[in-house]
Amino acid sequence: MDHKRPESVLIVVYTRQGEVLLLRRRYPSDFWQSVTGSLEWGEQPGDAAVRELREETGLVDQAVCDCHCVQSFEIYSIWRKRYAPGVVMNQEHVYRLQLPDRVEIRLDPNEHEEFQWLPRQHAADLATSHTNQAAILRWVPE
Repeated sequence: MDHKRPESVLIVVYTRQGEVLLLRRRYPSDFWQSVTGSLEWGEQPGDAAVRELREETGLVDQAVCDCHCVQSFEIYSIWRKRYAPGVVMNQEHVYRLQLPDRVEIRLDPNEHEEFQWLPRQHAADLATSHTNQAAILRWVPE
């Protein structure tokens, strides 16, 4: 089994009205997040952001904006077995995508069970990851 690369992307998707898209994971089922995912070996962060957006939401041909922000976080223990032994930290590249209005989302049923469009602060409060919370508050206008 190949180990996951400890580098990922986070794409904060929001509307002009400040509604933020959050996805609820299948496992753990109380984990809410923006679009996110690990980079494949040899993949560039921008390419991963476009791929993850397509895979997790069905949105294609979207111009994601690189926030030029890299956050570091400790990998949750429930997911550490996916990484090489001893790897506990992940580097997360932040992107954002502003849409004119809400759009229909096509979830990957293997990964997420539900989505919501929420006001900025409510989305930040609901997001499970502290880096996700920080990105919403930093990059989604009030």
